[in-house]
Amino acid sequence: MSSPQYPSQQPYPSQQPYPTQQQSWQGEPPLWAPYYGAPFPAAVKRFFKKYATFTGRASRSEYWWWTLVSVVVAIILNIIVGAGSTTTADGTTPGPGAVIGTVLAVIWGLGTIVPGLALTVRRLHDSNKSGWMILLGLIPFVGGIILLVFMLLGPNPAGQRFDQPVGQ
Repeated sequence: MSSPQYPSQQPYPSQQPYPTQQQSWQGEPPLWAPYYGAPFPAAVKRFFKKYATFTGRASRSEYWWWTLVSVVVAIILNIIVGAGSTTTADGTTPGPGAVIGTVLAVIWGLGTIVPGLALTVRRLHDSNKSGWMILLGLIPFVGGIILLVFMLLGPNPAGQRFDQPVGQ
């Protein structure tokens, strides 16, 4: 009879691209766990389901799919605002399209600022950084670059300390 293998005796999974997770679920992981390799629709759905959740982790795919949606919507809203303006000899005058576009942009911005911050904090957690590192974005010039580098970092298994499974 062979002796049981304890976790310290298990071979290290060095060939896996993502940290190991207990996968007792089928299909999509629970909301408290990061969704590595999340497809576009699942990433957008999880963004809104975890609206103001600053705990836990978010995978790179969750973060970058949402960033793509956010940039595309911002471009569309800017086109609406720009197309609604009329140019005269005295300057640019906002027309009804510009006003509607501006109102939509304000509503979109107010509706997505909290979940956007929460997603960024969860992404920092996945690379085992404190969520407070988001404040680096307030540093002029270099803060945004530092945050960009952090968002590009891969997952760190030590980031599991930020997970809080339901019921614990």
